[in-house]
Amino acid sequence: MDANTSSGSAGKWSPPQDASDIIKSVHAMLHPRNIVLVGATDKPGNYAERIWNNLVKYGYEGGLFPINAKRETIWGVTCYKDFASLPEKPDHVLVLVPARFAVQVIRDAAAAGARSATIVTSGFSELQDEDSQRLATELKQAVKETGLAVTGPNCLGNLSAGEKLFTNIDDRIVTMEQGKVGIAGQSGAIVMAIRQALEDRGVGVGYMVTTGNEVGLETPDLMAYFAADPSIRVIAVYLEGVRNTKAFRDACKAARAAGKPVIALKLGASEGGRAAAMAHTGALAGSIETFDAISTREGVIRVQGLDELIETTECFVHANTPKGNRLAAVSLSGGKRGLLIDAFYSEGLNFAPLPASASEQLARMLGPGSIVGNPLDAGFAAVVDPSVYMKSIKIMIDDPDTDIVIIDSELPKAPHEQRERNLRIVNEMAGEAHKPVIYISAMSIGFTEHTKALRRSLPNIAVLQGLDRAVGAIKSLIEYAGLRKEVPDILSSSKASARAMLEKALKAAGSAAALDEVASKKLLKAYGIPISKEAIAQTSAEAVKIARKIGFPVVAKVVSPDILHKSDVGGVVLNLNSAAEVRKAFDDIVRRVKKLKNKPGLEGILIAQQVKADLELVIGASLDAEMGPVVLFGTGGVDIELMKDVALAGAPIDAAEAKQLIARTKAGVKMKGYRGRPALHEASSVKALVGLSNLIADAGDRIASIDVNPFLINSKVGVAVDGLIVLNNEAARKAAKH
Repeated sequence: MDANTSSGSAGKWSPPQDASDIIKSVHAMLHPRNIVLVGATDKPGNYAERIWNNLVKYGYEGGLFPINAKRETIWGVTCYKDFASLPEKPDHVLVLVPARFAVQVIRDAAAAGARSATIVTSGFSELQDEDSQRLATELKQAVKETGLAVTGPNCLGNLSAGEKLFTNIDDRIVTMEQGKVGIAGQSGAIVMAIRQALEDRGVGVGYMVTTGNEVGLETPDLMAYFAADPSIRVIAVYLEGVRNTKAFRDACKAARAAGKPVIALKLGASEGGRAAAMAHTGALAGSIETFDAISTREGVIRVQGLDELIETTECFVHANTPKGNRLAAVSLSGGKRGLLIDAFYSEGLNFAPLPASASEQLARMLGPGSIVGNPLDAGFAAVVDPSVYMKSIKIMIDDPDTDIVIIDSELPKAPHEQRERNLRIVNEMAGEAHKPVIYISAMSIGFTEHTKALRRSLPNIAVLQGLDRAVGAIKSLIEYAGLRKEVPDILSSSKASARAMLEKALKAAGSAAALDEVASKKLLKAYGIPISKEAIAQTSAEAVKIARKIGFPVVAKVVSPDILHKSDVGGVVLNLNSAAEVRKAFDDIVRRVKKLKNKPGLEGILIAQQVKADLELVIGASLDAEMGPVVLFGTGGVDIELMKDVALAGAPIDAAEAKQLIARTKAGVKMKGYRGRPALHEASSVKALVGLSNLIADAGDRIASIDVNPFLINSKVGVAVDGLIVLNNEAARKAAKH
C-alpha cells in the first residue's frame, strides 16, 4: 500500500494568537501535517515497525514517510533517503536511529522545516557512562538551538485521538475517541498503563504523551496545553521529578483557572544527603511533603497509586462539581449501609440528615425491612419492585439538601435487562440533576467488553470500584469544588534593612556550613522573629553579669558553628537560678566541649532568658531540591521527629496563610485553648512564620534550612530561644554526610 501524503486536519481547536510559544509548539506536535519515521526498518518486532503499523491501523490522515538511506521501499511504500527527498516538508519527526546519530537528525529535521519531534531512542542521560552523558548534553543543546518541540529521548511515543495519531509501540487496542482526559508523564510504561486502564473503564483519552528524559518538552508543558485545549476536562500526570518549579506552578494555575483538576502520581523518595537534613526541618520536610505543600495550594490532587489515580480520574470525568459536601446514599443492604457510613466517617465525611418530607415519602413507600435514613437501605420492597427502587433513588437525587448522591451497586458483567434498564433511568436522572450521581462497587469486580460498552452509554454517572478508593475520589471532588479558581502569588514582605542584614550575614559566613546561634538569631531578629533576651559571655564572671542583667532563671548554651545540636553534647544547661549555678554551668560546658574528639571551635557561652512556656513549637524553613523554599510549623522540643506534628507551605506566606498553616496541626489546636486552658499568643507565631518564610525566599538558593526549635509560647508572648541556619554549600553537604 502507498502512504497517504495529504495534509492532516489541524484539529477543531487551535491556540489563539496570544497563546504561549509552548502551547503552540505542543499543538504542532499533537496535530502534525505529516509524520516522518527516521530509522525505518522492517526487522520484525522493532519499534519503527510497531509504530508504523499503529499509524496505519488507526488511520492517521496526514502524510506518512519512512526514511532509510539504504532502502528504496519498506512496508510496501516508498522509502526516502533523507529529508530533502521527501515529497513535502517534514512536520513531525520520529527519531528511531541509534543515539549517536540522533543529534544530527534533530538538526537536519529543523533545517528541513520540521516543527516537532519524538525521540524514541534511548542511550542518553538515563545511562551513567561518559559518552551517554555527553550525547545528552549535545542533544539538549541541539533542541534548544533549533526550537523544535521535542518529547524524549527514551520515550515510547504519543496519542492524539482526534488526529487518529498513535506514535506508540503499544499493540493493545486503542479506542480512538477524542476523550476528556489528557495524560502525560516521564515513564512510558506507566502512562500507557493509565491509558489502558481508563480505556477498560470506558473513559476516553484524548491525548497521551510520554516525555521520557524530558530534554525538550517537560510534563508541565503538556499540563499547560491540556489546560488550554477545551476538549480536555481532566489532567492526569505521572511525575518522577519537577525540574522547573515555576513552569509546574504556572501550569497548575492555568488548569485551576480553567476548572480542570490535575491528578498527580508522584515519586516521593527524599534526596539523600542534602544539607537540609542537618536540621530538624530538613528531616521533616521530605520531598513528597514539600511537593504536597506547594502543589496542594495550586489545586493538585496527589494520589497514592495507580488504582487511586484511575478512580479519581473516572470520578472527575463523569461527576458534576458538587455545591457542597452533603452526602446521600442508597443501598439494598444493611451491611453495606454500615460499610458506607464507616468508610466516609473515617475520611471526615458524613451523611446529611434526611428532611422530614423525604423521610415520610420513603417510609410510606418502603415499609418494613428497610432502614429509612441516610444512607438509605431500601430493603425488601425495592428488591421486589424495581420501580420502588428507582423512586427511592429519585427522592434522594431530588432532595435539595443533598449535594452528592451515592448508589451502592455495580455494573453487570454480562447483559442483564433489569439492571441495565435501571442504570439508564438513573443516568437520565443524573443528567437533569446538576449534582454528582456516583455508583460505588464495594469491591473491585473487574470489567468486561460488555461493561466497557455499557459504561460508554452512561455519561452522566461516575462508576467507581472499591470503597476505600471511591471515598478518596469523592473527598477529592468535594475539596476541589471548594477551591478558588485563582490564588494570587505571595511576594516577600521583608524590609530593605532585613535584606541588607541577610547579605552581610552570608558574606561573613564565608564557606562555613552554618551560622552559629548568635549570628542566626541576629538575622532572625532582623526578619521580625521574636528573640529571647540574651548575650554571649567569654568568661564565667561575664556570664554572671549577663545573667543578673537579664534576670533569673537563665539558660547557658554553647556557641560554636561546629556544633549544630547543642543538647547532644551537653552544651545546654537549663534552670540556672543563681550566680553560682551560672558559673558552674559555664565551666561544665567549656570542659565538655574541650573533650570532644572533633575539637570544635568555641566562640563563647550564650546566657539567655529562660521563658516559661506552655507549649514548645518548631518553626522552620527548608530549600527543597525540586520545589524550592517551604516553611514549616508544628510541635517542637526534643521529640520533634517522634511526634511529626508538622505542616508545610510554600514560601513566602502572608499572615492569612500562616494562620491556615497553624490550624492544620495539633499544636494549632492547643494554641486555641485546648480543654479549657487559656489561648496562647498566636500573633507571635504568625509573625515568626511570615518572617522566616521571607528569609528563606530572599536567600534564593544560598540557605538550605532554618531551624527555630524550640519556639516557646505562652498566653502573653512567643520567642525563639534557639536558632540554626544551615547554608547551602559544599561544607554543609559534607557535614550532612557525617
